[in-house]
Amino acid sequence: MSKQSGDVRIENPTMPAGGWGSVQEVTSILLHQRVPLKDSRLLLKQNKPDGYACVSCAWAKPANPHPFEFCESGAKATAWETTSKTIGPDFFERHTVTELAAWDDHRLEDQGRLTVPLRYDPQADKYREVSWDSAFAAIGQALRGFDPKQVVFYSSGRASLETSYMYALLARMYGNNNLPDSSNMCHESTSVGLQKTLGVPVGTVTLDDFEQTDCIFFFGQNVGVNSPRMLHQLQAARRRGVPIITFNPLRERGLVSFTNPQSPAEMLSGSETPISTQYHQVKPGGDTAALMGLCKAILAFDDAAHARGEGRVLDTAFLQEHTHGFGDFEASLRACAWPDIERESGLRRDALEGAAEVYCKSAAVMAVYGMGVTQHRNGVQNVAMIVNLLLLRGNVGKPGAGVCPVRGHSNVQGQRTVGITEKPELAPLDKLKEQYGFAPPLEKGMNTVEACEAILARQVQAFIGLGGNFVRAVPERTLMEAAWREIPLTVQVSTKLNRNHLVHGQDSYVLPCLGRIEIDNQKSGPQDVTIEDSTACMHGSRGMAEPVAPTLLSEPAIVAGIAKATLNPNPRVDWDRWVGDYSLIRDAIAETYPEIFHDFNARMWTPGGFRKPLAAANRVWKTPSGKAEFTVPEALAGNPDLNGGPATLRLFTVRSDGQFNTTIYSHDDRFRGVYGSRMVLFMARADMAKYALAQGELVDLRCAAMDGVERRVDGLAVVPYDVPQGCIAGYFPELNPLIPLWHHAKESKVPAAKAIDVILERARRPA
Repeated sequence: MSKQSGDVRIENPTMPAGGWGSVQEVTSILLHQRVPLKDSRLLLKQNKPDGYACVSCAWAKPANPHPFEFCESGAKATAWETTSKTIGPDFFERHTVTELAAWDDHRLEDQGRLTVPLRYDPQADKYREVSWDSAFAAIGQALRGFDPKQVVFYSSGRASLETSYMYALLARMYGNNNLPDSSNMCHESTSVGLQKTLGVPVGTVTLDDFEQTDCIFFFGQNVGVNSPRMLHQLQAARRRGVPIITFNPLRERGLVSFTNPQSPAEMLSGSETPISTQYHQVKPGGDTAALMGLCKAILAFDDAAHARGEGRVLDTAFLQEHTHGFGDFEASLRACAWPDIERESGLRRDALEGAAEVYCKSAAVMAVYGMGVTQHRNGVQNVAMIVNLLLLRGNVGKPGAGVCPVRGHSNVQGQRTVGITEKPELAPLDKLKEQYGFAPPLEKGMNTVEACEAILARQVQAFIGLGGNFVRAVPERTLMEAAWREIPLTVQVSTKLNRNHLVHGQDSYVLPCLGRIEIDNQKSGPQDVTIEDSTACMHGSRGMAEPVAPTLLSEPAIVAGIAKATLNPNPRVDWDRWVGDYSLIRDAIAETYPEIFHDFNARMWTPGGFRKPLAAANRVWKTPSGKAEFTVPEALAGNPDLNGGPATLRLFTVRSDGQFNTTIYSHDDRFRGVYGSRMVLFMARADMAKYALAQGELVDLRCAAMDGVERRVDGLAVVPYDVPQGCIAGYFPELNPLIPLWHHAKESKVPAAKAIDVILERARRPA
């Protein structure tokens, strides 16, 4: 039975991931976005070695792809970009910014592609068309008058390697390392945690490892929504009898079962492949405790085997030769009490021992994880604990084993590889100085949280956004939006209208760019670009759709336009030649990063991509000790600095199958049975009974932080769901106003969106 409450309809979801539901969703969005038949055929080239890289998720692109190497989410992203809907200057003549600000996120982006450069007119409260030359000239003049230390160059994760390299060079030649990006909001905990423990900032697993593994541990990653193409690897593993053991607070459809839309037999019969062989609904913030329980159980199995005179469970040879710090970690395991582990993880001892037993019987184990691990106060510690688990039996640097962080946006990992970083020690500054004849700034720049802090302190004079929807994605929304309007200059490079154009600075520009799927014609002909996937492989990407408007510029052309208007001429940087021929940018990248990008132009179309060198994958550890590092966790508590006591519920944010990051394709979430609204709260039936709440009843939430700032979201419809008691879930970015800016991961400063203690109240009645 379904129940209607306001605009939301709630049903009981029963379908697997994939299947006819996926086919229907793809067909629906192609029709809704008025994608011409010839452009819908582009999907056949998505993620192919001679085609274009998907503009949504960063999952690996195989050398031997399926006939349809795209998923529902990727098809939605392609339809969103190749839509025939457009927004011209007449649209902005009809609508004021104040009027548009009242529209929801879906309605804004659903208007179609931006087609002309725009500047905000405060007298009319409207955006007006401007010429490209005048926009660049005015932006450059303003930037030349600002303190470089107070200018931020933000980038989302979809810009190509070529654009990202140019953008990072622009920032450093301008005079700062203020290069925050979307990875600061998701996997910076990975970059810090893996570098500290393994000596590499990214995962060690490739697609080939999925074919050789005999056990997969899954932590905090919703494959059915965030990286559906991985379901092909998981389905193949399950058919070989590989156990998949999942730790996730919600029972997500993609981790329960899958019907392959590319299999006629499965589609006609309705057969499903069960994905998880064990499913442990860990308490949000309980990841360290759960991993301590797993490791403690493995140690006990080793003790018992040793006492019986049998072969060791631990890989003692590996531990001796390749690791450092095991003794201290072993002592912490022995001192850690099971009642504490059970309380903090929300899992029983026997459940953790059952998972550990499977691990001990497996020769090659990989650990796959997502933002459910990284977006915590102890996010870096969580990553280090996953490494601890793998090291116990030598599950790093051998076939079928390793760590596999699943990145979100399509090139978020790659842009860091080519210089988008606020940490000067991670950029080849000496090489840039030699190559381009300037003195790169040595001071640390701002990451995302630090940029927000500076904006709140009114210490940012300009914010340049290369893609993204920054004000919608960050925490502390109420304070941030007020402060944002006081920034002297904001510039957004975008394809679609979004919230960040309406919450704008005093002087605001919107610069529309070509999408990656569109043909990019420059002086030397059509241009190709490159991206890096989640497994550190580089791929070429070729635009194939006609541009939606002739007035658009490419991202490299826009970066070059700002650079030429802002910087003094440099004889070693010919921005115009780079824009005319992107192969010259790749030559420059190869000169800066020869170990990774040698022969870049020759290798960019390698089927399956070419991989950057990762020492840890070969058991070479670039750590201070020269070995893989065990880490002793500071504490088991998952939310140590935001705990409001027994009256609170623990909230974690999730994404729906109708969105990608801040892009909302629809208000429906068929995997969770929610239709027509995103203003919902998923809640255990026991908690609903405790609060005397009925399905669909409206409630308000306020953050439990006691720091004098009121953070609340009102009008959420209660949805009964299989979630741990005492915990609730709701959608990102709608619930971001509840996250204090200071509630972020230690060391990495990733916003801790996966564990926010809140107080639930019955909905306030309108005055």
